[in-house]
Amino acid sequence: LISSRYIMTQIEGAGCPVSLYNMISFLKTFLDENGNVSPLYKQEGASTPDAESIYAPALTYTLLFTLVVYAFEAHLDDLQYAAYKIKDFPKNLKDTVLKIDGLANAKSEGNKKEEEAADDVLLLPKLESKFDKSQKYGMDKIRFQMVSQLYNLIEGVGFLVCGFLPYTWDMAASVYDKGEIGTSLVFLAILTLVGTITSLPFELYSTFQIEKKHGFNKQTMGLFFSDKIKSLILTFVIGGPFVALLLKIIEKGGDQFYIYVWFFMLCFSVFMMTIVPVFIMPLFNKYEALEEGELKDRIYALAGRLNYPLTKLFVMDGSKRSSHSNAFMFGFGKNKRIVLFDTLLKQVHDDEILAILGHELGHWKLGHTLQSFVVTQLYSGSAFYVFSLCFNSRELYNAFGFDGTKVPTIIALLLFFQTLWAPVDKVLSFLLTVNSRKNEFDADKFGAELGMSKDLQTGLIKITLENLGSMCPARLYSMYHYSHPPLVERLSALMLIEKKSD
Repeated sequence: LISSRYIMTQIEGAGCPVSLYNMISFLKTFLDENGNVSPLYKQEGASTPDAESIYAPALTYTLLFTLVVYAFEAHLDDLQYAAYKIKDFPKNLKDTVLKIDGLANAKSEGNKKEEEAADDVLLLPKLESKFDKSQKYGMDKIRFQMVSQLYNLIEGVGFLVCGFLPYTWDMAASVYDKGEIGTSLVFLAILTLVGTITSLPFELYSTFQIEKKHGFNKQTMGLFFSDKIKSLILTFVIGGPFVALLLKIIEKGGDQFYIYVWFFMLCFSVFMMTIVPVFIMPLFNKYEALEEGELKDRIYALAGRLNYPLTKLFVMDGSKRSSHSNAFMFGFGKNKRIVLFDTLLKQVHDDEILAILGHELGHWKLGHTLQSFVVTQLYSGSAFYVFSLCFNSRELYNAFGFDGTKVPTIIALLLFFQTLWAPVDKVLSFLLTVNSRKNEFDADKFGAELGMSKDLQTGLIKITLENLGSMCPARLYSMYHYSHPPLVERLSALMLIEKKSD
């Protein structure tokens, strides 16, 4: 693109075919007079950025960064795709699970009934029998991911070079032009609807083709679209006032608006932590108190042992959407709650549920939950501080087809996070993934120190079995994408802790 003038000269002199000439002429339409990529659609009043400005090639660099990230992540997908082609059960996982099964057999040695029971619950044969299904499930998901990421690349690049954002803003202004905040809300509504429509075919295929094919999807088409409508309504009802307040704070906050924005984001985070579990989550799932019995008593005893202020213990009807299982904790201050998926109760026994909750409570006891909240707030504050430094950079907005003399705040925010902050965000996301994996190991260790190591090991294996988790992920792929370490790494770490304690 940058060398199009030179290429044009060579083509004209060599007498190349008209079709190639036309192609180069077409590419030339995406360049400004300084040789930088420029969108096809520009607002009235938008000018070519000054060639000396550091923001002049902003669109060019954004496209380049997008392509580099795509190429890198596509390479990782190729590695994972190759991993899913493996036919032989991974030796390191086999050796690890054999040791776990061996310990189970050793405990029952000399007792015929216990030996027969141990044979029925040996985990390695079950893992080996599910390995092929796990590989096929992973293969279908990675293929789908490759297609969807390619589409996202084409859509993202197409929107940028065609000037979708300035065009959509002008469309929103034609609908409502009595104030920037109102126009911004219309603009975001259009983007939300467009995003919902373009992503819908992929979500339908993922849910009703891939998940159904492998026995996970349980939801009907009616429930799927009901969830979609509810999500859109909540986006407009909560997101609309949030955006309006954010824009007003930036407008009235002066040069140090980022301080007020940070405080607003902090308050909004606490507000959402309070209302989501009480009002929003019940709109999608039914939460019932765990029935009275030994399991409930043992969970409350575990919470009391760790001084966790557990006030309610729920079972969620996750099975109405999927047979995948999970458990999580939520709540603010002294009002903590634990939720168990009904599918989890069917997949593991009570000791393993206690071990899994011991792991989750470890995150709380070790400060991981607070750490995550603090990091989120620091990230938010840092991002808006850097945004304040380039908020009035007219050349940046001109590069994307906007009239830089009167760029809307919401556009400035979108372009900032899409351009200048995007590389920072990628690096921080990777570092947070690395930290998350460390926290998982620490929480596993915490559970082991509670005396739950063996039950946590078998619980993790059973969850992997039931969810067809990846048993031999590509190392680089898992390092980049997985917030939780692979199964064999967690099992090996737990066994090492046991060995040291012995």
